[in-house]
Amino acid sequence: MQIHVVKENESLTTIARNYHTTVNDIVEANELPNPNNLVIGQSIVIPIVGHFYFVKPGDSLYSIAQKVGVPYQELAKVNRIPANRPLTVGFRLYIPQAPKRNAEFNAYVEPRGTTVAPVLENSAREASPYLTYLAPFSFQARRDGTLKEPLLNNFPTIAKTNRNVLMMVINNQENDQFNDELGRTLLTDIAIQDKFLNNIVATAKKYEFRDIHFDFEYLRPVDREAYNRFLRKAKQRFKSEGWLMSTALAPKTSATQKGKWYEGHDYKAHGEISDFVVIMTYEWGYSGGPAMAVSPIEQVRKVLEYAITEMPSNKILMGQNLYGYDWTLPFVQGSVAKAVSPQQAIQLAAAHHVPIQYNTKAQAPFFNYTAADGKQHEVWFEDARSIQAKFDLIKELNIRGMSYWKLGLAFPQNWLLIVDNFNVTKRPT
Repeated sequence: MQIHVVKENESLTTIARNYHTTVNDIVEANELPNPNNLVIGQSIVIPIVGHFYFVKPGDSLYSIAQKVGVPYQELAKVNRIPANRPLTVGFRLYIPQAPKRNAEFNAYVEPRGTTVAPVLENSAREASPYLTYLAPFSFQARRDGTLKEPLLNNFPTIAKTNRNVLMMVINNQENDQFNDELGRTLLTDIAIQDKFLNNIVATAKKYEFRDIHFDFEYLRPVDREAYNRFLRKAKQRFKSEGWLMSTALAPKTSATQKGKWYEGHDYKAHGEISDFVVIMTYEWGYSGGPAMAVSPIEQVRKVLEYAITEMPSNKILMGQNLYGYDWTLPFVQGSVAKAVSPQQAIQLAAAHHVPIQYNTKAQAPFFNYTAADGKQHEVWFEDARSIQAKFDLIKELNIRGMSYWKLGLAFPQNWLLIVDNFNVTKRPT
C-alpha cells in the first residue's frame, strides 16, 4: 500500500499513471469526496501490494534497504538491477510487502437517542471485518446494582457474522456524566456489588457478550484499591464463564500523576488482573479546548512507554480517535469545536481552496480557512499518514493493537491500512 501526498497541479490521472494503477481504483479505495478537486497536501492511499520508493539525494540501495527493512540483495532482485548499481535521484524502486504480525482491533459504537441511525449500523457492518471486538457503548450502572441498557439493535448479529467478540461496555455514568459517588457505591457496598455482578452475568448470557469491559472514570483517589479488589472479584466470576475481562484507562505518564481522571486507575494492577486494557490515548485536542492535534504522537508515545513499564505490552490496545475538530479562532473559553470526520475535513479544505498541512512533531494534518461569516477556523483531523505513524508505534512497542473511538465517522483509509500492516486476530465464536 502506498501513501501519496497530493502536490500542486497533480490530478488523479497523473497519480494513477505514476503508480501503474487506475483512477477508479484510487477513487474507490479512498472513497474520495473530492475526486475532481484534489487538495494540495491531501493524502491518498494507492491500493497496490507493497509500495514504491523514489530515490533521494544521498540514497544508496543499502541505505534504502536499512530504512524499509528489506535486504538490499532482495531489492536489487525484485527491481532487476545490479546490487552495486549507483541510483539516480528520482529513480523508482519497488519495495515488496513486509511480513505482517497479528494484532487485535476494537471499535466502540455509540447509539444515542431512541433509535439507532442506519448510518451507524452500516458503519459497524463495514468496519467489523477489520475488528476483533465490537463494543456497543454503553451499559450504565445504577446505584441499586441494575443496568441501563444501550440500544443494541443488530450489533450482536453484526458481531457474530464477522467473528467479532461482542464487548459489554459498563460505565459509571449518570445523565451521561461520569459520577464518582456512583463509582464509590458499586465498589464499596458489597451487597449492591454482588447484585451488580449477577446482573452483568445474566445480561452477558442473554446477548452473548464474551468480553466484559469496565470503563469506570472520575473515581475518587481513595477508591483506587476498592476498584482493584472489585476487578479481581469480577475476573474470577467471568473466568468461570469462559469470558474475557478488560478495562479502559486514562492516559497516564506516571504512577503518581495527580487528578481525579488518573488517580483511581492503577496501571500495574489492571495489567495483572485484566486480559487486556484500552488506554484512551486521545483528546489532547478536545472540543472545549484550544486547537491542536487530538492524539499527537509524542504524547501518545509518552503514555505507552510508561504503560509498558507497568504491564505486559501485549495487554495494551492503543486508543485512537476516528474524528477531528473544527475550531473557531481565536479560541474562547466556553466555546465548543465541531467534530468532523476525515472525509468531512477534506471536503472543507476543498470547498475553501486551502492546502492541507502536516505537523511532523504531532504527526497530524491540519489546515486553516475563512468561513463565509469572515471568522477564521483551524481544523485538525486524521489521515493515512497519521494513522500509519500510530501503526508503526504499535509495531515498535510490540503492543496488542488499537481501539477506536468511535464508529460512524468515515475514514476508509484506516481500514485499508489495517490489513496492509497487520493480520487481524479473529477469535472463535
